[in-house]
Amino acid sequence: MGDHRPRDQVAPDPTSPSPHIGTWARLVLAVLFLYIFLVGIKALEKGIGSLGAGFVDDVFATVAHPLAGLAAGVLATVLVQSSSVTTSTIVGLVGAGALGIETAVPMVMGANIGTTITGTLAALGHVRQSAFFRRAFAAATVHDYFNILAVIVLFPLEVAFGAVSRIAIELASLFDGLLPGVSDDPGPVKRAIETPVDAITGIFESLGWERAAGSILIGLGVVLIFLSLWQITTQMRWVVSGQIEAAINRILGKGAGAGAMLVGLVLTVAVQSSSITTSMLVPLAAAGVLTLSTVYPVALGANVGTTITALLASVAADNPDALVVAIAHTTFNLLGILIFYPIPMLRRIPVAIAEWTAEVGARRRGLIAVYIIGMFFVVPIVILFIT
Repeated sequence: MGDHRPRDQVAPDPTSPSPHIGTWARLVLAVLFLYIFLVGIKALEKGIGSLGAGFVDDVFATVAHPLAGLAAGVLATVLVQSSSVTTSTIVGLVGAGALGIETAVPMVMGANIGTTITGTLAALGHVRQSAFFRRAFAAATVHDYFNILAVIVLFPLEVAFGAVSRIAIELASLFDGLLPGVSDDPGPVKRAIETPVDAITGIFESLGWERAAGSILIGLGVVLIFLSLWQITTQMRWVVSGQIEAAINRILGKGAGAGAMLVGLVLTVAVQSSSITTSMLVPLAAAGVLTLSTVYPVALGANVGTTITALLASVAADNPDALVVAIAHTTFNLLGILIFYPIPMLRRIPVAIAEWTAEVGARRRGLIAVYIIGMFFVVPIVILFIT
């Protein structure tokens, strides 16, 4: 007898988000969690502010040196596996007055380095296949080396002359009075963000928990930031997942350059995670679908795209310096691209170092662990210790 089962029936993937939630519903959820993210930033800012000047002085003391701030940014991002969480928290600290621009900007630079560990770890999935691993590890570490080189060039200029922050201050002044976070009249958007935080604070005060309120608000803010960014990423990844491969094949098939950067930027803004964008490139490079020269500009676009999170976080901040730091994050990434990408000789430097690292790593696997542990853990810890 014939088999009468439907030919197109496919077993659902239990690990995937529910397909019964429509695209528009997911977009609504993403907007809702964006609001929760802004509330989390406000809770963090208000909680820090309520702890008083002593706490602020302690924070400054721990990262008083710009090099310490750089190392703290690297280590914090490695530990939470998200530069978005790190930079939005930094913006919240700046908004509360616990960090100044001169301390926060190096921390943001460090976050740029720390976020590259995700792609590097993703490349380890191909470690048993030398040819695949060589291509995968080169694709991952080209992102590492670009961000490291950008810091090597721009960090001293920032410390000596305020090169990045001065540009950010000028750009932020253009938005004075236009955005809810920097205008004298907060407007309905900012009032909507402040209302639930004020309500929670009022509950604590009515219960006589004034002393504990600051610590609770900080904890609540951090939880809301983590939860909301995770959910925004989840919902938006599902919305765009069916179009990612088509976009890559269509645009990247025409070659690298500005189009590839645009792909990286748009995808990262859409899914709110540069780690997803760059990690997605690693298996494609390992299989030979994408070349290193194509992966490189996509990673640069992802660098710029991920700065949208800090910009959104600055909307919830009372201190206009928060917007300056958020813009400094974008400025840093754009300056890095302008320095290293347009000139072929400079463009080749991160690619050449990544290819050499992958070649050495393919021959001597133990050095891979040395690179990852040394670059992302030992070096920042030593810097924090000596500064």
